Amino acid sequence: MESVKRIGLFVAVLVLLVGVLASCVAQPGVRAIASPDAAIDTAALERHVRMLSSTLHPRSFEHAQNLDAAADYVLGEFRATGASTDVQAYEVDGRTYRNVIARFGPATGPLLVIGAHYDSCSDTPGADDNASGVAGLIELARALAATPPTQPVELVAYTLEEPPFFRTESMGSFQHARGLSRQGREVRLMLSLEMIGFFRDTPRSQQYPLSALKVLYPDEGNFIALVGGYRDFGAMRRVKGLFKGASDLPATSINAPALVQGVDFSDHASYWRFGMPAIMVTDTAFLRNPNYHGAGDTADTLDYARMAKVVRGVHAVAMEF
Repeated sequence: MESVKRIGLFVAVLVLLVGVLASCVAQPGVRAIASPDAAIDTAALERHVRMLSSTLHPRSFEHAQNLDAAADYVLGEFRATGASTDVQAYEVDGRTYRNVIARFGPATGPLLVIGAHYDSCSDTPGADDNASGVAGLIELARALAATPPTQPVELVAYTLEEPPFFRTESMGSFQHARGLSRQGREVRLMLSLEMIGFFRDTPRSQQYPLSALKVLYPDEGNFIALVGGYRDFGAMRRVKGLFKGASDLPATSINAPALVQGVDFSDHASYWRFGMPAIMVTDTAFLRNPNYHGAGDTADTLDYARMAKVVRGVHAVAMEF
């Protein structure tokens, strides 16, 4: 009888720990928040991805002409929306690189930054990584131009996110975040669009950096993930609610320290370095997409219908956060 009681106590404690872990990390029970609908053109998303991953391939720092052409392409698309645009230029090893910026809403007030890097890794096509994020950024610009937000929103296409510049001050996102910090500009939130186009409905198509996370999350790669640190817990709940209200695409969330593999693997980490709240929006990259940083990361592997749903979620944040 005593052993039965001990087993029962152990099970109860285990259930309690799982519940606490879920509440602190995965944030279950977040309610959907209604927001204005946005018509996102799936054909346009695919067109942008193909331009970046095929016509302008490869677009790494090793291929300066294509990298510059990618910046010009994004700038042209931003300008076509009628947005106020800007270029943030800086030098690395004697060469000039550019962040491309589009601004919407009021000129003053706490800022919402939404960004995606347009460079690719070495000679890879980089369709998911990260032409998908940039395509989403361009179509988000069209939606915001049609119905401007009531808060200041800055869309930024970053350069030099990929190795050998990753986690260095040469990253475009670091340069942008440092610039805002030096201006004393308050950032309400930064969203990093990091690979948003690869989805799979098959069992065991989703992997996790820690085996314990399999208890809390699906094993099918059919959701979009929202990734933040512990200090962004409150912001995460609202972002997740807005994503849930924007479409039927499942949205999961995790608030975890950077020691969990992948949590800081994108441009949002640059803003963390300046104490700014930031969340990554991702299909989980190498934890789902077998083509990550490889020759197989092509436009034909992406799901543009579900990518459009991701962009609708980002639009909801831009309008209602």
